[in-house]
Amino acid sequence: MRRTLTARNHYRYSTSTTPAPPEAALRPLHSPGRLPIPAQVTAHGGLADFNALPQDDAEQALRTCCRSRSWARRIAAHRPYPDLEALLAASDEAAYDLTPVDIAEALTGEDLALPQAAAYAAAITALVAAHSAYQTRFGHPFVICLDDIAPGEALDHLLAGLRTRLGNDPVHERELAAEELRRLARGRLARMTRRETGRETGINSPYVPV
Repeated sequence: MRRTLTARNHYRYSTSTTPAPPEAALRPLHSPGRLPIPAQVTAHGGLADFNALPQDDAEQALRTCCRSRSWARRIAAHRPYPDLEALLAASDEAAYDLTPVDIAEALTGEDLALPQAAAYAAAITALVAAHSAYQTRFGHPFVICLDDIAPGEALDHLLAGLRTRLGNDPVHERELAAEELRRLARGRLARMTRRETGRETGINSPYVPV
Protein backbone atom coordinates (compact mmCIF):
# COMPACT_ATOMS: atom_id res chain seq x y z
CA MET A 1 0.00 0.00 0.00
CA ARG A 2 1.38 3.43 -0.93
CA ARG A 3 1.58 6.09 1.75
CA THR A 4 0.38 9.58 1.03
CA LEU A 5 0.22 12.83 2.92
CA THR A 6 -3.04 14.74 2.86
CA ALA A 7 -3.90 18.31 3.71
CA ARG A 8 -6.90 20.22 4.98
CA ASN A 9 -7.77 23.87 5.55
CA HIS A 10 -6.12 25.38 8.62
CA TYR A 11 -8.77 27.99 9.37
CA ARG A 12 -12.44 27.04 9.69
CA TYR A 13 -15.34 29.18 10.85
CA SER A 14 -18.72 28.20 12.27
CA THR A 15 -21.61 28.23 9.81
CA SER A 16 -24.36 26.80 12.01
CA THR A 17 -26.39 29.93 12.74
CA THR A 18 -25.65 32.25 9.87
CA PRO A 19 -27.24 33.45 6.67
CA ALA A 20 -25.29 32.88 3.50
CA PRO A 21 -22.76 35.55 2.55
CA PRO A 22 -22.62 36.91 -1.01
CA GLU A 23 -22.96 34.20 -3.63
CA ALA A 24 -19.48 34.78 -5.04
CA ALA A 25 -17.93 33.85 -1.70
CA LEU A 26 -19.67 30.46 -1.51
CA ARG A 27 -19.10 28.93 -4.93
CA PRO A 28 -17.31 25.56 -5.14
CA LEU A 29 -13.53 25.48 -5.09
CA HIS A 30 -11.86 26.50 -8.35
CA SER A 31 -15.13 27.58 -10.00
CA PRO A 32 -15.44 30.97 -11.76
CA GLY A 33 -15.99 33.73 -9.27
CA ARG A 34 -14.49 31.85 -6.33
CA LEU A 35 -12.23 34.03 -4.17
CA PRO A 36 -8.88 32.23 -4.46
CA ILE A 37 -7.38 33.55 -1.22
CA PRO A 38 -4.88 31.09 0.22
CA ALA A 39 -5.92 28.38 2.65
CA GLN A 40 -3.68 27.84 5.64
CA VAL A 41 -3.00 24.12 5.29
CA THR A 42 -2.49 21.50 8.00
CA ALA A 43 -1.35 18.03 6.90
CA HIS A 44 -0.76 14.73 8.66
CA GLY A 45 2.57 12.93 8.63
CA GLY A 46 6.17 13.66 9.48
CA LEU A 47 9.44 14.50 7.79
CA ALA A 48 10.51 10.86 7.79
CA ASP A 49 7.24 9.87 6.10
CA PHE A 50 7.67 12.64 3.54
CA ASN A 51 11.24 11.60 2.79
CA ALA A 52 10.07 8.02 2.16
CA LEU A 53 7.21 8.80 -0.23
CA PRO A 54 7.43 7.79 -3.89
CA GLN A 55 8.24 10.77 -6.12
CA ASP A 56 4.72 11.19 -7.50
CA ASP A 57 3.15 11.01 -4.03
CA ALA A 58 5.66 13.49 -2.64
CA GLU A 59 4.90 15.94 -5.44
CA GLN A 60 1.17 15.56 -4.80
CA ALA A 61 1.68 16.30 -1.10
CA LEU A 62 3.89 19.28 -1.88
CA ARG A 63 1.30 20.80 -4.19
CA THR A 64 -0.94 21.26 -1.14
CA CYS A 65 1.79 23.67 0.01
CA CYS A 66 2.49 25.41 -3.31
CA ARG A 67 0.58 24.69 -6.52
CA SER A 68 3.58 25.12 -8.80
CA ARG A 69 4.51 21.78 -10.35
CA SER A 70 8.11 22.82 -10.92
CA TRP A 71 8.45 23.84 -7.25
CA ALA A 72 6.99 20.51 -6.12
CA ARG A 73 9.24 18.48 -8.44
CA ARG A 74 12.33 20.30 -7.24
CA ILE A 75 11.57 19.88 -3.53
CA ALA A 76 10.67 16.20 -3.96
CA ALA A 77 13.77 15.46 -6.04
CA HIS A 78 16.17 16.74 -3.37
CA ARG A 79 14.99 14.42 -0.60
CA PRO A 80 15.87 13.22 1.97
CA TYR A 81 15.94 16.30 4.19
CA PRO A 82 17.69 15.89 7.55
CA ASP A 83 15.47 18.36 9.37
CA LEU A 84 12.74 20.97 8.95
CA GLU A 85 15.24 23.80 8.57
CA ALA A 86 16.80 22.12 5.54
CA LEU A 87 13.38 21.55 4.00
CA LEU A 88 12.36 25.18 4.53
CA ALA A 89 15.66 26.41 3.08
CA ALA A 90 15.07 24.28 -0.02
CA SER A 91 11.53 25.64 -0.23
CA ASP A 92 12.78 29.22 -0.12
CA GLU A 93 15.40 28.60 -2.78
CA ALA A 94 12.87 26.97 -5.10
CA ALA A 95 10.36 29.77 -4.47
CA TYR A 96 12.88 32.47 -5.35
CA ASP A 97 13.55 30.68 -8.64
CA LEU A 98 9.91 30.50 -9.76
CA THR A 99 9.34 31.86 -13.25
CA PRO A 100 6.36 34.11 -14.07
CA VAL A 101 4.61 31.04 -15.51
CA ASP A 102 5.27 29.08 -12.30
CA ILE A 103 3.94 31.94 -10.18
CA ALA A 104 0.80 32.18 -12.30
CA GLU A 105 0.23 28.44 -11.87
CA ALA A 106 0.74 28.68 -8.10
CA LEU A 107 -1.65 31.63 -7.81
CA THR A 108 -4.43 29.90 -9.70
CA GLY A 109 -4.91 27.15 -7.12
CA GLU A 110 -5.15 29.35 -4.01
CA ASP A 111 -8.36 29.75 -2.01
CA LEU A 112 -9.73 30.30 1.48
CA ALA A 113 -13.11 29.29 2.94
CA LEU A 114 -14.51 32.63 4.07
CA PRO A 115 -16.23 33.10 7.45
CA GLN A 116 -20.01 32.97 7.14
CA ALA A 117 -21.15 34.47 10.44
CA ALA A 118 -23.75 37.21 10.22
CA ALA A 119 -21.37 39.64 11.90
CA TYR A 120 -19.02 39.32 8.94
CA ALA A 121 -21.60 39.91 6.20
CA ALA A 122 -20.70 43.55 5.53
CA ALA A 123 -16.98 42.83 5.59
CA ILE A 124 -17.38 39.88 3.22
CA THR A 125 -19.38 42.05 0.81
CA ALA A 126 -16.54 44.59 0.88
CA LEU A 127 -13.98 41.80 0.46
CA VAL A 128 -15.76 40.41 -2.62
CA ALA A 129 -15.85 43.86 -4.20
CA ALA A 130 -12.21 44.59 -3.38
CA HIS A 131 -11.08 41.24 -4.71
CA SER A 132 -12.96 41.76 -7.96
CA ALA A 133 -11.23 45.12 -8.37
CA TYR A 134 -7.88 43.50 -7.57
CA GLN A 135 -8.28 40.78 -10.20
CA THR A 136 -9.37 43.34 -12.78
CA ARG A 137 -6.31 45.47 -12.08
CA PHE A 138 -3.65 42.77 -11.79
CA GLY A 139 -5.06 39.78 -13.70
CA HIS A 140 -4.38 37.26 -10.93
CA PRO A 141 -5.82 36.30 -7.53
CA PHE A 142 -4.89 38.02 -4.30
CA VAL A 143 -2.74 35.96 -1.92
CA ILE A 144 -1.60 36.72 1.60
CA CYS A 145 -0.04 34.59 4.34
CA LEU A 146 -2.02 34.54 7.61
CA ASP A 147 0.30 32.35 9.69
CA ASP A 148 0.91 35.09 12.26
CA ILE A 149 -2.69 36.37 12.29
CA ALA A 150 -5.24 35.14 14.83
CA PRO A 151 -8.30 33.54 13.16
CA GLY A 152 -10.63 36.19 14.57
CA GLU A 153 -8.57 38.91 12.89
CA ALA A 154 -8.10 37.16 9.54
CA LEU A 155 -10.97 38.78 7.65
CA ASP A 156 -10.00 42.31 8.68
CA HIS A 157 -6.40 41.56 7.72
CA LEU A 158 -7.44 40.25 4.31
CA LEU A 159 -9.57 43.30 3.59
CA ALA A 160 -6.91 45.75 4.75
CA GLY A 161 -4.27 43.97 2.67
CA LEU A 162 -6.45 44.02 -0.42
CA ARG A 163 -7.22 47.71 -0.13
CA THR A 164 -3.60 48.63 0.46
CA ARG A 165 -2.18 46.52 -2.35
CA LEU A 166 -4.74 47.75 -4.89
CA GLY A 167 -2.62 50.89 -5.10
CA ASN A 168 0.55 49.05 -6.17
CA ASP A 169 1.87 48.98 -9.69
CA PRO A 170 1.53 45.56 -11.40
CA VAL A 171 5.23 44.69 -11.33
CA HIS A 172 5.59 45.42 -7.63
CA GLU A 173 2.36 43.60 -6.82
CA ARG A 174 3.49 40.46 -8.65
CA GLU A 175 6.66 40.53 -6.56
CA LEU A 176 4.58 40.81 -3.37
CA ALA A 177 2.34 37.94 -4.48
CA ALA A 178 5.40 35.75 -5.11
CA GLU A 179 6.71 36.57 -1.63
CA GLU A 180 3.36 35.66 -0.07
CA LEU A 181 3.44 32.32 -1.91
CA ARG A 182 6.90 31.67 -0.46
CA ARG A 183 5.68 32.44 3.07
CA LEU A 184 2.60 30.26 2.61
CA ALA A 185 4.72 27.34 1.44
CA ARG A 186 6.96 27.59 4.53
CA GLY A 187 4.04 27.46 6.94
CA ARG A 188 2.33 24.63 5.11
CA LEU A 189 5.51 22.56 4.94
CA ALA A 190 6.08 23.05 8.65
CA ARG A 191 2.57 21.87 9.45
CA MET A 192 2.86 18.95 7.02
CA THR A 193 5.89 17.63 8.88
CA ARG A 194 4.98 18.80 12.39
CA ARG A 195 3.98 15.45 13.84
CA GLU A 196 7.54 14.13 13.55
CA THR A 197 8.34 16.12 16.69
CA GLY A 198 5.43 14.53 18.58
CA ARG A 199 3.76 17.89 19.13
CA GLU A 200 0.17 18.48 18.18
CA THR A 201 -0.63 21.61 16.19
CA GLY A 202 -3.19 24.15 17.39
CA ILE A 203 -5.41 26.20 15.12
CA ASN A 204 -2.97 29.09 14.87
CA SER A 205 0.29 27.18 15.33
CA PRO A 206 3.10 26.87 14.54
CA TYR A 207 4.19 30.42 13.87
CA VAL A 208 6.77 29.82 11.20
CA PRO A 209 9.58 32.38 10.71
CA VAL A 210 9.15 33.83 7.24
